[in-house]
Amino acid sequence: MKPSRREFLKSSTFVLGAAATGLIGARDVRAGDDKPKPGGGCPPEVRAALGGPWPTVRTPFTQSGGIDYASLHKMIDFMIEEGKAKAVVLTWGDSLFSILTDDEIAQLTKTVTRHVNKRAYVVAATDTWWTGKSVEFAKYCREQGADMLMALPPDWPHSTTVDSLVSYYQAVSQHLPVMMVTNYLNARGAAFGLELIGRLLQEAPRVLALKDDVCGEFVRKACLLAQGRWAMAAGGQKQNHMNMVPYGADGYLSTFITFKPEIAWRYWRAIKAQDLTAAAAVIRDYDMPFFDHAVKTEGSFDAAMHGVYELYGLAKRWRRSPYHSLSDEQMERLAEFLKSKKLLS
Repeated sequence: MKPSRREFLKSSTFVLGAAATGLIGARDVRAGDDKPKPGGGCPPEVRAALGGPWPTVRTPFTQSGGIDYASLHKMIDFMIEEGKAKAVVLTWGDSLFSILTDDEIAQLTKTVTRHVNKRAYVVAATDTWWTGKSVEFAKYCREQGADMLMALPPDWPHSTTVDSLVSYYQAVSQHLPVMMVTNYLNARGAAFGLELIGRLLQEAPRVLALKDDVCGEFVRKACLLAQGRWAMAAGGQKQNHMNMVPYGADGYLSTFITFKPEIAWRYWRAIKAQDLTAAAAVIRDYDMPFFDHAVKTEGSFDAAMHGVYELYGLAKRWRRSPYHSLSDEQMERLAEFLKSKKLLS
């Protein structure tokens, strides 16, 4: 019997603790998921799914604050059918887990996985839960049909160690392959993060991918450590991906693939052709002006993105209070900017 979306919240302390320490479920894996071994690395089909541009799901809302599942279906269909996305990815940040309940996170994950319906690779995501709860959620995601889990451990205030994080990733990845996300490592320093990656490469063979949010020297060194072993992806913006390319990058989290996919694929074709001049031109003409405008919008980048989706007829601008949603006047300014860049007719 498959677990309900509430079961991962209600499981007993004993079961959660046992799963987290590896006392149960050590062989509870999806068929074929036990292929990776130390030194073996990421399977080619996983690397192919996470290569190139891939979108994250920005949870759409109604004006009254409910999750807009009809728009969610429309957004997913656009990503796959128009955007030609090979993967659809949930993240703690873009998917707005910060203003969702645990039950809503579970329902959102189920809805996304079921609606994708094997048309693309699905990466689910955790909230910043303790190890046992994250393990239960990994089991739930596996039962819903997700292919990978982006695991985000808690670290308040610098409460984890490299040893405890290795144990966390080992436990969570028993049930689904794991994508590491690095944003929580910003406050820990490069040496801590690189030591952790080195340990995971040796001791957690079902960690298969990394989404980077730290950038700079850290990710270049991380790529050199993990190239050929993990699928390495930039967490956003083409310039951050381009920074990684000489050191072993695969794909990148693409904003444009969710509303103007030809821009994402123009950049990717240039990268595949090793035409860095053409790739840089896309960054200059589209990415830099778009992100500069979006982050200066009241409510910042995510508010702007929800406004973009309304202008493209994919979803509405609304976000839950206290997050800001764009006013009619702000929507008009956003539309004018997009038209000036030939991103909106």
